[in-house]
Amino acid sequence: MLSSRFLSAAVGLFMLSGCAMDLGFGSSEPRASASVVGDEPYAVKGAVSVFSQGGNAADAATAMYFALAVTYPVAAGLGGGGICIVHDPASGTNEEFDFLARNPAGGGPYAVPGNVRGFALMHTAYGALPWQRVISPAEGYAAAGFPISRALATRLRAAEDIIRLDAGLAAEFMDESGHAKAAGTIVANRELADTLAAIRTQGADALYTGAVARRIAGYSAAQGGAISADDLAGYPQGRTLPRAVQLGSQYVFLPGERTGAGAFAGALFDNLVRAQSAANGGRTTEEEVVEATKQTLNAFGISNLPTDLGATGFVTTDNSGQAVACAVTMNGPFGSGHTAEGTGVVLARAPASSDTGVAAAFLTPVIATNNDGQLVLAGAGAGGPVGTASIADAIARLGKGEGIGRRADAGAAGVTLYDTVNAIVCRDGNCTALPDASANGLGAVPVQ
Repeated sequence: MLSSRFLSAAVGLFMLSGCAMDLGFGSSEPRASASVVGDEPYAVKGAVSVFSQGGNAADAATAMYFALAVTYPVAAGLGGGGICIVHDPASGTNEEFDFLARNPAGGGPYAVPGNVRGFALMHTAYGALPWQRVISPAEGYAAAGFPISRALATRLRAAEDIIRLDAGLAAEFMDESGHAKAAGTIVANRELADTLAAIRTQGADALYTGAVARRIAGYSAAQGGAISADDLAGYPQGRTLPRAVQLGSQYVFLPGERTGAGAFAGALFDNLVRAQSAANGGRTTEEEVVEATKQTLNAFGISNLPTDLGATGFVTTDNSGQAVACAVTMNGPFGSGHTAEGTGVVLARAPASSDTGVAAAFLTPVIATNNDGQLVLAGAGAGGPVGTASIADAIARLGKGEGIGRRADAGAAGVTLYDTVNAIVCRDGNCTALPDASANGLGAVPVQ
């Protein structure tokens, strides 16, 4: 069973009069079909920039991830993994891309990276721009430098003990006094820029079969890890159909049960459906979600959770109605805390090597549509069960036609600091980007 601290956090989030994030339809915020939302503002701006070049939601999501690998590596490094769900009205499909970081065949503390392979596959399937253009914003940040955002500064302060033990991380993020650099400080990473340049020109293979792959395997071997050239070259493609659940008047597309994320989110939504059926109008949506969350947490029997699982989620939509929801993790803040020498790539922790390997169970990218297949919500919870439960709460309220109130001081981070939830909510073809109200992210409306 989860410790009382985490159970009360997940339940208490909904007992504070409303949803975990600002999803108010009555707000005066601008609305547009194209929207971007995420936990780190400079990465959001990098995603926005691709729309001005004729990019679509898949291009923006790919650009967002690679920018996060530079501006938010505590949760989204090139060494990590994740899950995306794509809603594509042009083809009438909802599709899932699984690319979680994996245990090497020989074991050890470092994970086989999945992010680069996964986003390349998704971009090939749904992107409109050339691959080179969606990598460029991230490469520019790494080469020319970027200001540390408040979002990153918060995570850096909490991870100082990890940062100071790795030469690469310390050189970029530690000041002369041995503490994390403050928000606004300009930082750059030349080795990471070179790796991104290789990925831009050679594609994903640069990380899996090229010179970067050889450096990663060599570093792993020298440090007692077991990532081999075969592990990298043989990383499997993961493209499948998501699980569909009907909740009220909506169809919700979740990660499939073959992943831990799908198992947890699927169980929570199943419990929510049963709670709604049993309520017969006698309970509020809030009470139904609380009950479903309690049941799911108890059923999974986890005794405790680390404070920071090193994860983040982000969402993009475009004027065609295409939507992409993604959640990624390093299996702990900065993953293993080790940067592969000469690459700038921070390696994620192998899932089997630490209690943070459970991070993947709480990655919850979600797409919700109405009976006509029109997008209602695209969202992503990450970092822990509160993120998953927050997404469920939002969808349940929308499914009942309930207004979802504004809470300027609330959000997943308001109860458990590193659980976040970001969403784009759509009505009548107009979409609004809504970042977690207690975090330091950004929702943006690009011009297409």
